[in-house]
Amino acid sequence: MIRDARVLRAGFVPREVEHRDAEVNHLSSVLEPITNGEPADTAIVTGPSGVGKTCVSKFVTERLREEVLDVEATYVNCWRNYSRFRTLYQILDDIGATIDIHRQSTPHDELIDRLQQYDGPRTVVILDEVDQLEDPSIIYDLHSMEQFAVICIANKEEELFSRVDDRLVSRLRSSEHVRMDKYHNEQLYDILSARTKWGLENGVITDDQLFQIADAAAGDARLAIGMLRSAASTADRENHEDITNDILIDAAEDARAQIKQKSLDSLTPHQRVVYDIVRDHGPLGPSEIHDRYTEAVDDPRTKRTVRAYLSKMTQYNLLEADGSSRDREYTAIDQPSPTLAE
Repeated sequence: MIRDARVLRAGFVPREVEHRDAEVNHLSSVLEPITNGEPADTAIVTGPSGVGKTCVSKFVTERLREEVLDVEATYVNCWRNYSRFRTLYQILDDIGATIDIHRQSTPHDELIDRLQQYDGPRTVVILDEVDQLEDPSIIYDLHSMEQFAVICIANKEEELFSRVDDRLVSRLRSSEHVRMDKYHNEQLYDILSARTKWGLENGVITDDQLFQIADAAAGDARLAIGMLRSAASTADRENHEDITNDILIDAAEDARAQIKQKSLDSLTPHQRVVYDIVRDHGPLGPSEIHDRYTEAVDDPRTKRTVRAYLSKMTQYNLLEADGSSRDREYTAIDQPSPTLAE
């Protein structure tokens, strides 16, 4: 049933990226100065969840490393490594400069100094979910070091810009922007077909079923691939010769549940408090959410930051927003509902 499980994994970067030629070429042109030993501009890659932002960024970076010997790369998931220390440590660890750094006692300024003193190969730093950084000034620090090229990945530019000071906003607005839209159903079908070709045995899933998955995923490649992976895993585990429609229906629900749980597990402690408040007491407006939040934590963030939390969780289908900006209320989305017809 499964020929190559790697192809079905969420973080897999294919040898060819389907339907993103323009974005690949744009980002490649931004990083091209590195091939001549020159500094590259910061790139901002934006778009909804599941449109290939991370895949394209990793693909272009890996292709660059294939072409140029003296180039390295590091990837930081800023949702997981949201603190200044964690982000800096991850970068230094990837370039092999953490041998004498103590996680508990090393000052942040020393980490910055270590990066500034780094004289190894030019390094592309991918900051994924960059709007999750507690201290966005890290972007400014990296931007000022010529040995690093920075790719910032976020859902929306305005949410990134709203959390940084004017000095950094000016730098970011002058950066190269690579914007991605949701996939069309036909594009998702092509992506699924490619994954099926390399990841599954011939004939285990039909074209019609792939179109059903594409339609159910509504432009989200992450969800579409998750459905395919879940269906293939179930069919393989139960020793089916092919993927049945009943398996597909269950796979839709399972994939949504897995993505939701992964998003929940990725929430920062403060975001989790906000989510729990909405889940337990919603529907609630932003002001009441913030009031309850400030009572629940010792070091509360600003109203602006909490609004950013709410927006982020809405984008990842953890919360639902109803109403205009003035009377908006948030409710937790309890259970993912499968959209494949029985």
